[in-house]
Amino acid sequence: MRRINVTLPEETIRLMNRVAGKGQRSRLVDRAVRQYVQSLGRAQLSRALETGAQDRADRDLDLVAEWFDLDREAWPSNAR
Repeated sequence: MRRINVTLPEETIRLMNRVAGKGQRSRLVDRAVRQYVQSLGRAQLSRALETGAQDRADRDLDLVAEWFDLDREAWPSNAR
């Protein structure tokens, strides 16, 4: 553990005191920061996946069109 000084608005301290006593504030801040950073990571990953999918959409549609006839030949409709 390491001690740091943090300055917070009075309203934030009141909120903290509602859910954590004086001996538990450090634990509350630790959990809140970890949860916040984790949620940022998820949001960034989600944005990256969405952007990647959009960037590759035309390529993927071209691949589907290219392979469609081959797939139909490999799996004739009467064999289904």
